[in-house]
Amino acid sequence: MQRKIKTKEELKRIVLRLKKQGQKVVFTNGCFDILHYGHIKYLQDAKGLADVLVLGLNSDSSVRKIKGLARPINKQLDRARVLSALSCVDYLTIFFEDTPLKLIRLIQPDVLVKGGDWQAEKIVGADFVKSRGGKVRAIPYIKGYSTTQQIKKIRELSV
Repeated sequence: MQRKIKTKEELKRIVLRLKKQGQKVVFTNGCFDILHYGHIKYLQDAKGLADVLVLGLNSDSSVRKIKGLARPINKQLDRARVLSALSCVDYLTIFFEDTPLKLIRLIQPDVLVKGGDWQAEKIVGADFVKSRGGKVRAIPYIKGYSTTQQIKKIRELSV
């Protein structure tokens, strides 16, 4: 499944080829630290919006900036390997910037997706995707499925 893990340059070439073949590309990003049902449902729904799902995975350093020094629980390559095993994920790459904006501009997705906990106007890259005629979608958040909540529960149980 590691054949799905690509560098940004490889991904750019692949997406260009796929688009020339008439395929639509949907992009999403996230930490995906401890995979749970909420993640799976989200990724399946995202895949349903286009032909090819490309996932931008936050690097360990960017996760720490977002979630704090105790995160991520799983290292970036381990997270990438787990995600690449999912049939709904076609390609993924790890990005090291604070946001996926450079990656979004590089691959120019037809559809940009984030979870429903994001307001459409705050989704990074939304303006860029819309300016190119693309769509921006928020997939409804499934209450009770949050990695942060799960970690909190585990810590409470271990005290």
